[in-house]
Amino acid sequence: MKNICFLFFSITTILNACSTNNAIKINEEDTNTNMASVVSVTVSGTENNYTFNVGISSPDTGCNQYADWWEVVTEDGTLLYRRVLLHSHVNEQPFVRSGGSINVTSNTTLIIRAHMNTSGYGVNAYVGSVSNGFKATTLENNFALELAMQEPLPSGCNF
Repeated sequence: MKNICFLFFSITTILNACSTNNAIKINEEDTNTNMASVVSVTVSGTENNYTFNVGISSPDTGCNQYADWWEVVTEDGTLLYRRVLLHSHVNEQPFVRSGGSINVTSNTTLIIRAHMNTSGYGVNAYVGSVSNGFKATTLENNFALELAMQEPLPSGCNF
């Protein structure tokens, strides 16, 4: 019994140590209107070769409704990188997916946002730079909508 209690305590401690609290704030309006929200952004790598880890909360229901990509965009609406998501994340919310290499300097201001296959871009995004960090922001509904037609685009949903 002593060994079982020790094992349980050890596993609980490890799980708590591995979890992070990014002070996630999800705009209920986005969730209620079937929009994806970016809820966290971390970056690793070196200048002109960064990997982004993007947390997304989305009202996935399966292939009929799911977050199908996240992207890195400049302030003027230029697409720098898009991470296409190949399946829904119904039972994994929020979820984090990595992508890169992204060729930017550490002080370039960037916007990271997510897209739903059924409803388009969510307005809850992150803005910032590698050197100064990223913080939650709300985008205008019409920010760079034309990028939704730019490659790469998903070719379908696996599950």
